[in-house]
Amino acid sequence: MSDNIAFERIALIGIGLINSSIARFVKKYKLAHEIVIYSRRESTLNKAMELGLAERAETDICSAVNGADLVILGVPVGANLKLAQEMAPSLKVGAIVTDVGSVKAAVIRDIKPHLPSGVHFVPAHPVAGTEHSGPEAGFAELFSGHWCIVTPPVDCDAGAIQKIVEFWKLAGSKVEVMDATHHDKVLAITSHLPHLIAYNIVGTAADIEAVTEKEVVKYAAGGFQDFTRIAASDPEMWRDIFLNNQEAVLEMLGRFTEDMAALQKAIRWGDGEALEALFSRTRKIRRDVVKAKQT
Repeated sequence: MSDNIAFERIALIGIGLINSSIARFVKKYKLAHEIVIYSRRESTLNKAMELGLAERAETDICSAVNGADLVILGVPVGANLKLAQEMAPSLKVGAIVTDVGSVKAAVIRDIKPHLPSGVHFVPAHPVAGTEHSGPEAGFAELFSGHWCIVTPPVDCDAGAIQKIVEFWKLAGSKVEVMDATHHDKVLAITSHLPHLIAYNIVGTAADIEAVTEKEVVKYAAGGFQDFTRIAASDPEMWRDIFLNNQEAVLEMLGRFTEDMAALQKAIRWGDGEALEALFSRTRKIRRDVVKAKQT
């Protein structure tokens, strides 16, 4: 057995950008003897197998998780409840179940109650991604240098937590353990709200009758191009994120709306001092982000 082996068998539930990237780094560093992948779509599984991402592919989730030491849910968070119920009887004692979702309190709510005794649930969120999706979109270096936030329930097994922390460190991630509810508030302002704004701005631009869609595409400047990149993210995934992090997103959206009203007032009344003060403060934050290597 290789000294690198972390798990005998890993089951990847869903094989989109994140899980296909996991498959690639697991194979690159020989962290498992066997990878089994699950998807409802045979076409997706066929593509993943053509890419060499797994040793076995299944359209039956019970067959996919049977005998797995690590099960990683990489599906839209709205699908977790049904999948947890379906796979629970086939999970072996001692297995670790984790996920890669951008929402954590709802994930714990939907998955943990359905897992049998002796199965450990350690939710995680790799804060990395692109606007692309599908098994062909992944790459082994996706997580390198990015944060992965682990949000274990209060009664979680310490050994299982450590295994997930070490797993993500092997992927090149910086790892932090955090309370799930706090995670959801932090991500609501740093990720979820920016995506909501991007979707809305691109939608608004497309709906302005005085500016044609062709002109929007033709004259899109750098800032608008950034918004279109974000707004190209997976619609199903982001639908479920907003529906499952309602409270935190609405709280941050309310604060943003208040701040936007103040900015609107400053522009209306020609308050250049207020505008410059805001822009100076935000520029400093941008420099701090770059310095922290988050871009």
